[in-house]
Amino acid sequence: MLKIVAIGGGEIGRPGTQIETESIDRQIIALSAKKHPKLLFLPTASGDSEGYIDVVHQYFGKRLGCEVSSLKLSEGINIGEIEKQVMASDIIYVGGGNTYLMLKIWKRTGLDKVLKRAMEKGKIMCGVSAGAVCWFERCLSDYRSFFDPKDRSFNPLKCLGFVRGNITISPHQIREDRRLYELMKYIDKAGGIGLALDDMCALEIIDDKYRLISSSKNSSAYRVFKKRGAVHCERMVIEENFKDLSELFRR
Repeated sequence: MLKIVAIGGGEIGRPGTQIETESIDRQIIALSAKKHPKLLFLPTASGDSEGYIDVVHQYFGKRLGCEVSSLKLSEGINIGEIEKQVMASDIIYVGGGNTYLMLKIWKRTGLDKVLKRAMEKGKIMCGVSAGAVCWFERCLSDYRSFFDPKDRSFNPLKCLGFVRGNITISPHQIREDRRLYELMKYIDKAGGIGLALDDMCALEIIDDKYRLISSSKNSSAYRVFKKRGAVHCERMVIEENFKDLSELFRR
């Protein structure tokens, strides 16, 4: 059973910031159908940042009532313990950061395969930024900027492919509006469907249905596709009801 909530971006209480995604995060918790679900935080993309881990435990634990644990792959944990922690959880929440390094580490440790088995067992797969795009076939990423701050290019990355359908996804659209232009350029060249998610907007997928949910009236998403030689971009509508997932792929 496919349960994915991909959040384009937003704060959850880092020092000096406001909480921006609470209504989305409460929807994730409601999806678990448990009052105090077990949430496993994967901080790989941030290099297992202790500060990030503390924020997640405070927010999802003390504020939202989850039983929170974290899986730090930098500690050399073995695959048996990785699988034990993942399968004992109701919600897998993936943090933001360097998508390229995150996926590389997941593949090296075997976590990518464990996550697929967890997805097949109905665990909720969710996250923000890198933790949103990783579930799709491809993302358009600025990962090179982590190695060279002067490199502001956007490049395609092969992701986990849990959501099939030739989608290339990009986060942070409302905060980094150049991303939509770069996504349109990429779809013009490579084809398929592009999806640009604003901060404070999430794509919720349940099996073969989807909807957009948002914690801000200004946040939404954009669908990009090529038809009759021209690239089209349409702003998607926030609606409470679910639609057929196949509608994301239409042209």
